[in-house]
Amino acid sequence: MTSPRVALVTGAAQGIGRAIALRLASDGFDVAVSDLPHAEEALTRVRKEVEARGRRAAVAFADVSDAAQVARVVETAVAELGRLDVTVANAGVAKLESILDTTPESWDLTFAVNTRGVFLTWQAAARQYLAQGGGGKLIGAASQAAHRAAAALPAYSASKWAVRGLTQAAAQEFAPHGITVNSYAPGIVNTPLWREVPEVFQALVDTIPLGRAQEPEDVADLVSFFASPAAGYLTGQTVIADGGMIFS
Repeated sequence: MTSPRVALVTGAAQGIGRAIALRLASDGFDVAVSDLPHAEEALTRVRKEVEARGRRAAVAFADVSDAAQVARVVETAVAELGRLDVTVANAGVAKLESILDTTPESWDLTFAVNTRGVFLTWQAAARQYLAQGGGGKLIGAASQAAHRAAAALPAYSASKWAVRGLTQAAAQEFAPHGITVNSYAPGIVNTPLWREVPEVFQALVDTIPLGRAQEPEDVADLVSFFASPAAGYLTGQTVIADGGMIFS
């Protein structure tokens, strides 16, 4: 009997991370979900939703900028679910602010979560893949802003460009081990960040050729493809899925 495939998703308590976790569960993965401790209630709901799809679930809490905590998340996933096959470094933060208004602390926090967090998550997962053998998939959260920076999101844009570079470097390092590395680059997603600035949100939605805001499930569709055997020959790519706002 073939062992179930196991996926790990960080930043899984809400929004895009939740949608990814549930989509992967629907695809047949057992899923470990992780987020910050203050999101325990929401993360518990996600665990129950995964289990309602007939899959096993594990919960682990971590600040993805802390290497020891990230390592424990991977250890928990393997201890409770048996192995690890797909890792989605989804946790991220964003703050609308100009360069002149960005403090060093805000800049550092953005990079700590968005870039260091992806690096640490992939590093811990890759070590597990190498230990167990058989390859694996590393998937990360980039952004449309990794291809065309946004003036109102300087730290965020820079951090996502860094994820794009890390994706290419990691793909080269891990290809000989059968490990693929790809990132997803969403556009204007209907999440709480944008709902805080409804006028700006609607103005941006009006520029989307497909005529609507992106939903978290749209992003999950792309991650589902990355996680599938159909993407076995795809690596080192940061794929834009933004409704046609940017063409590459």
